[in-house]
Formats: sequence, structure tokens, C-alpha cells
Amino acid sequence: METVYIDKHLDLVNQCRQGSRAAQFELYKLYVKAMYNVALRIVNQVAEAEDVLQESFLDAFTRIENFRGETTFGLWLKQIVINKSINQLRKRRAEFVNIDDVDIADEEKEDTEGQEMRVNEIKEAVAELPDGYRVVLTLYLFEGYDHEEISHILKISENTSRTQYMRAKKKLNGLLEKRGALR
Repeated sequence: METVYIDKHLDLVNQCRQGSRAAQFELYKLYVKAMYNVALRIVNQVAEAEDVLQESFLDAFTRIENFRGETTFGLWLKQIVINKSINQLRKRRAEFVNIDDVDIADEEKEDTEGQEMRVNEIKEAVAELPDGYRVVLTLYLFEGYDHEEISHILKISENTSRTQYMRAKKKLNGLLEKRGALR
């Protein structure tokens, strides 16, 4: 049996298809925060997340005719954001990380420094995960999606989502142990 989606914003989508800028702005306001959070958790950099967000909305509104209504507009948009985020990560891989961009806390604040360093180590370790692992882990842990929802978003089976998640956790723990972040 096929899943049926009820899109409460279908009227706005149809208005967008007719070229309504007001409808585009309404959809933007409805989804901007959630989509920004998705992009930020995947690319892990504010400026890149903002770029991904802008490109995603532009792409969605340009290709609104391609939206077939098989899912909600939000799921369709989220898939665009995820794909653009992954593409951004692939572009970044060829670039070197500037050491000046790494935040290090002041020595006077030892407790805060230790926490910040652990948070940074975790963020860096998550960023080192393979794309499939990182995306599933991010959607499950940080965005709160279950494996069924992830399977719809990424167009994978629920078992693949569960497997990717379990492997991501194992790999992340291994990376953190290697760094000494798990104390």
C-alpha cells in the first residue's frame, strides 16, 4: 500500500506555480528555519549553510513545476536541501581547512575550554563521517526523524537507514576514541 501525504500548503504551491511571489515568500517563511538547521547540521558552517539554503529555495521555486505532490512540499524541499548540502561537502573536500578557523578557548577557562574542545572534536568527527553515515546520523539524532521518515527523504529502505545509523555511531565512537574525546 502506498503512503498518502496530505500537504497543508498545497494552495501556496499552486499559487507559486502561477508565479505568485507572495506565495513564494509565505512558503519561504514557513520552511526557512527548519531547512537552515538541516543544512547547518550537514555542512557544519554557517556561511555554507546560508548558501545552501538560498540555492535550495531558488532551485525549488524554479523547478516548482516538477513537484508532483508524491510527498509534501516540505519533504521535497528538504530533499533538495540535503542534496545541495552533500554537494557542498563534496566541493569542500578538495579544499584545505585553515587552522585560523578552528576556535580554541582561553586557557583561563579550563572547564569551558574542555567542553568547547570536546564539542569541536565531536563536530569535526561528525564532519569526517562518510556522507551517507553523516546524513542519516544528522537526520536521526539532530533533526529527530525516525528511520521511516529518513527512508522517504533519502529514498532508501528503512533497513538501509538503520544500518547506516548503526555504522555511523560505531564509526563516530571510533573517531572520538582516537581523538581522546570520549572520557
